[in-house]
Amino acid sequence: MDLEKIARLEKLSEEELTSRIREIRKQHGKNICLLAHLYQRKRITELADFVGDSYGLSKSAAQFEGGKFIVFAGVRFMAESARILARPEQAVLHPDPEAGCPMADMASLPQVEAAWEH
Repeated sequence: MDLEKIARLEKLSEEELTSRIREIRKQHGKNICLLAHLYQRKRITELADFVGDSYGLSKSAAQFEGGKFIVFAGVRFMAESARILARPEQAVLHPDPEAGCPMADMASLPQVEAAWEH
């Protein structure tokens, strides 16, 4: 998504954004599986097909009938987990790919690799 489009979306009210999400879901039906992590705003969780923790959400999306597009309202590593568990025909979309988790970002790749070796 280009920066100009993001800037326009950021100017919309929550009501307008909610209305757009509902319209997209109406157009695409069960082809969209919206996942919302527990900490998401109520307006997002109310629109979601599943609300929960990251692993449980990813597992639910992989088993969701339809779900050609999985939209993960959570942090980056959660969307990555959904991609790992998703069926081959499913695409995982992340509304904010820069959304990180401080705890997940604490360990460097060499530290993670060393931990797996032990």
